Amino acid sequence: MQRFERVCREAGVKLTSQRRGIFHEVARSGEHPDAETVFNNVRNRLPSLSLDTVYRTLWMLSDLGLITTVGLARDRTRFDANLNPHHHFVCSKCGLTRDFYHDAFDDLSPPDTVKAYGQIEATHVEVRGVCRGCASKETNQPTTPKNKGTKK
Repeated sequence: MQRFERVCREAGVKLTSQRRGIFHEVARSGEHPDAETVFNNVRNRLPSLSLDTVYRTLWMLSDLGLITTVGLARDRTRFDANLNPHHHFVCSKCGLTRDFYHDAFDDLSPPDTVKAYGQIEATHVEVRGVCRGCASKETNQPTTPKNKGTKK
């Protein structure tokens, strides 16, 4: 929270209770919440909070470098306040996103061909797969016999 407050002050951003609550929710969560999850969790403490305020605040925090986005952009953008070097496992079925740490991935450097696209600001590895929850749902599904439709 100290870094959050310092960065906001330096940028001339007002430290409102809503902004504090939104940042705190992202920072305390290991779930990499999307805007709607942040909204649902914070509005219990701040009933006047709007979903629009959550979206605008999350993108402002991202612009200030206090959070970043992760995961599949297919459904909803997810936010991460952990700015330490780390990587992500993302479930391709449900979108579950979890941090993991691996020194060898930290030491990877992009090939020179990537530098031709522009200036590299950050790198991270995103591992995609099927989480245990989704995998167990798949294996626990009853199999239906196929109708072979034989001719007579």
